[in-house]
Amino acid sequence: MKSILPLLSLGTLANALYFYIEGTQPKCFFEELPKDTLVVGHYTAEEWDDNLRAWAKHDGINIYISVDEIFDNEHRVVSQRGGTTGKFTFTAADAGDHKICFTPSSTSGKNNWMSLSAPNGGIRLTLDMAIGETSAIESSDKEKLNDLATRVKDLNARLNDIRREQVFQREREAEFRDQSESTNSRVVRWMMIQLTVLGVTCAWQLSHLRSFFIKQKLT
Repeated sequence: MKSILPLLSLGTLANALYFYIEGTQPKCFFEELPKDTLVVGHYTAEEWDDNLRAWAKHDGINIYISVDEIFDNEHRVVSQRGGTTGKFTFTAADAGDHKICFTPSSTSGKNNWMSLSAPNGGIRLTLDMAIGETSAIESSDKEKLNDLATRVKDLNARLNDIRREQVFQREREAEFRDQSESTNSRVVRWMMIQLTVLGVTCAWQLSHLRSFFIKQKLT
């Protein structure tokens, strides 16, 4: 009989939890998700080892993960099979209830995981699930994050180069402006001196011509 357990709240990263599965019976969760919500899950399956009297990983265990949209005639959005550890990801296409199921199986002859002596069932499944927009970045592969960080560093370096170039251009503009103002001041002073000399010369010539004409009339 399929078990129904509450899933984790939206908008926050979930802490790891674990539950038990008896034999090959699936364990299902029902969760109502808003539209365009990203769900990322990581799981680890362990079997009960009678010799160790503890839970341990077994390479022969397979876990089948399925996600169905209850509101859309059980439309299946995830159907994948993994080993003792794995990851699954999906995005809610529409708002509504989603059924997330885990079904164990074994590819080897070892059947300790179905042992009646195992407490609470033969398989212990540890699940770490993240739901919400913030999980989109945090669930990315490390290589993608490193590549993104490298690109951000490159952009920051380019921005710093642009800022330094802008500062240099402002300094050059300020220096050119000071030189232009100094040159204009010298030109104005030189023009004033020239006008003064020209004025004095004109006044002297007029005075000289006046004296000359006066002398010519007297003679």
